[in-house]
Amino acid sequence: MALDGIYLRLLKQELEQLLVGSRVEKIHEPTKNEFVFHLRSRTGGYKLLLSASGSSPRINITENPPENPANPPMLCMLFRKHLSGAVLKGIEQNGLERVLLLRFDAVNEIGDRVLRTVAVEIMAAYSNIILIDDNNVIIDSIKRVDNLKSSVREILPGREYISPPPQEKLDLTTISADEAARAVFSKPSGIPLSSAILKTLEGVSPLVCRELALIATGGDPHLEEAKANTVYSLAFFLDQLKLRIEKNMAEPYIYYDKEGSPVDFCFMPLAQYSGAAKAVRFDTLSEALDEFYFEKDRLLRINSRASDLFKLVNKLSERTARKLEAQRAELEQSEDRELKKIYAELINANLYRLKKGDSVYVLENFYDEGREIRIPARPELTPAENARQYYKEFRKAQTAEKVLREQIEKGFADINYFETVLDALSRANSDREIDDIRRELAEGGYIKDRRPRKGNEKMQTSLSFIELPAPDGFKVLIGRNNTQNDRLSFKKANKNDIWFHTQKIPGSHVILVTDGREPTEAAMEFAAACAATFSSAKNAPSVPVDYTEVKNLKKPPGARPGFVIYHVYNTMMIKPIDLKALAEG
Repeated sequence: MALDGIYLRLLKQELEQLLVGSRVEKIHEPTKNEFVFHLRSRTGGYKLLLSASGSSPRINITENPPENPANPPMLCMLFRKHLSGAVLKGIEQNGLERVLLLRFDAVNEIGDRVLRTVAVEIMAAYSNIILIDDNNVIIDSIKRVDNLKSSVREILPGREYISPPPQEKLDLTTISADEAARAVFSKPSGIPLSSAILKTLEGVSPLVCRELALIATGGDPHLEEAKANTVYSLAFFLDQLKLRIEKNMAEPYIYYDKEGSPVDFCFMPLAQYSGAAKAVRFDTLSEALDEFYFEKDRLLRINSRASDLFKLVNKLSERTARKLEAQRAELEQSEDRELKKIYAELINANLYRLKKGDSVYVLENFYDEGREIRIPARPELTPAENARQYYKEFRKAQTAEKVLREQIEKGFADINYFETVLDALSRANSDREIDDIRRELAEGGYIKDRRPRKGNEKMQTSLSFIELPAPDGFKVLIGRNNTQNDRLSFKKANKNDIWFHTQKIPGSHVILVTDGREPTEAAMEFAAACAATFSSAKNAPSVPVDYTEVKNLKKPPGARPGFVIYHVYNTMMIKPIDLKALAEG
C-alpha cells in the first residue's frame, strides 16, 4: 500500500493529458497537510488534491474534496497570491523518484510573467508541498524543516530548493531488463528475492517487489534457493513492467477484504491476492487513489477535528460509570434500612426492661415469631436514645435510597446519551456536523459555549437532513445528530410518516415519508436498512430495527436531545445497506 515511483510516473502522464494548459481558479487548504487546486481547462473543471499527510501522501484528481475551513490559513493566502490565475505548463519527474514538480506560468505583483513551481514530495512522514520561485528559492512549504530536524537539507523560506537525495538504486526505464535482473541477483544471497528487488530498483514498492518475485518463481525464495533460470524469468517480467511504464499501460486496481475494506492498490493486477481479496478495476489512477483514501482520510480528519470532543465525551462517560458504581454500592448499604426500623421499634417496646450501659440488647423479635434477636447498642446512650438513633438512620437510608435511585437512573440515561453523541461523531462528515454536536453539548452544559466568530456565520446555519430515494417513489430522511433527530421527528415529519430506529442501539432517527400513501414492503425494508446503516451497528450482519407511526412518539419533558419513548411499535431484523453500492447504483 504505497504510492511508489512507477505509480507516480503513470499518474504523471495521466495528469499531464488532463491538466496541462489549465488555469488555477481557486486554492483551498482544508487541513494543515493538504491543498486543493481548482483548475479550469477547455475540457472542464478539475479538483487536484495535494496531500503531504504522513499516512496518505499523494496527488490526484478528486471527486471528494475535503471541506474547507471558514477562514483560509495564511499559507493558503500565500499560495493564492503566487498562483491564482497561473497556467499549468508541465509536470516533471526525475527518473522514478517520488517527487513531482508542477510548473506554473504565473504573474507577479507588478504584472511580469514568472515561473512558479510546486514540488510535491511523496515520502511518507517526510512528505511535503513546497512553493518555489523562478530562481529555485523556496517561498514557503507545508512543513518547514530546519537543521535541527534534518542535517541533509533545510526547507525554509529563502533557502535554495534542493531535491531529496537520490537513492543508490537503478532506474528501470534507463537500463535493460536483463541488466536489472542480473543486478538483483548480485545482492547478498541471504535475503528473499523481493527484498533484493527492493534494494536494487528505484520506484518499486514492497508490494510490487513481492508480485515480481511471485510471478517469476511462484513464491519468494532466498537468492541462494532460486533456480538457475530465475534470473531469465525475472528479466522477462521486468521487461513487461518496463513496457507498461513506457507505453503508459496503467490498470489501476483496489483490493478489498471480506468486510469490504480496501487493503491495497496498484497500477496493475496482482496475483498475490488471488482468492484472498476482491479486485476492483478503476478507469483512472486518480479515481483509484481517491476511492482508496476517501474513507480513511475522512475518519482521520474527523478524528483530528473532533478529537477534543471524543476525549471529552469518553471522559464524561467513564466518570459517570465510576459514579454509578459507587452509587450502586451505596444503595446496597441502604437496603438494611428496614432492619434499623425493626431495631428501633423493638427497643421502644422494651424500654421498661432495658438500661443504659448495655452494648447489646437481647430481645424477642415479634416480627419473626418471637425468635431471639441481638441488637447492637451504644452503651453511652440510653435505650430511648438508641431507638431514636436507629430511627434516624432508617429515615436517612430511606431518603438516600430514593435519591440514589433517581441519580442512578439519571446516570444510565447520561451514559446512553454519551453513546449517541459518540455515534454521531463517528459518522460526522464535515466541520458543520461537528459544530452542531459541539453546540448540542454546550446547550446541555457539558462544555463551555463557543460563540461563532465574526465571519463564521455561515457555519452556524442549520444542516439539511440526509435524504435518500427509497423504492416505489418514496423517500427517506435521516437525522445527522441528536438535535437533528428531534427536529426531524417532531417538526419535519408528518404524523402518518413511519419512524425507524435501531432497537436499544445508538443511531439516527429515520423517517419514511409517505405523503399519505400506504408504504410498500420494499420501501419499509429500505428505511429500516437505513436506520441500521446510520447506527453504531452498521457493521453487523443483521440489526433489530423498531418502527412505528410518528404520531406514536413522545418526548418526556426535560429529556435529552434525541430521546423519545414509544409503546406501539413493530420490530424488523434487517441487514445494513452498502451506501457505496447504493451511490453507484
